[in-house]
Amino acid sequence: MQAIASLLARIMIATIFLMSAVGNKIPQFASVTEYMAAEGVPLPQLSLIGAIIFLIMGSLSVIAGFKIRIGAGLLLVFLVLATYFFHDFWTFEGQEQQMQMIQFMKNLSLMGTMVFLMANGAGQLSLDAK
Repeated sequence: MQAIASLLARIMIATIFLMSAVGNKIPQFASVTEYMAAEGVPLPQLSLIGAIIFLIMGSLSVIAGFKIRIGAGLLLVFLVLATYFFHDFWTFEGQEQQMQMIQFMKNLSLMGTMVFLMANGAGQLSLDAK
């Protein structure tokens, strides 16, 4: 039961990252690049390519449980940078500050999830366990 729960958890954790890449960033590459530039991300086109690679490689690594510590590390780096550039609640006021704080805290919890995966590994139903 624990092995199945770990596999299901890895799939649920990684889905947000994989869908972000293939469902948003890749099909809307130009508009995402413009948004990143407006938020002050350096080299937005190159940064977006890097983000897409980190998101896809990291999420597939977590799902498969293959080199999960590296995959979770890629997602952790993505989260740290995305949180800094896009959820800087300290620069807002009122309702927008509250919304950005919620997004910041969501990302913080996902960062904790990545640290947990890096510390504990993938579990039994994983390629790392084989």
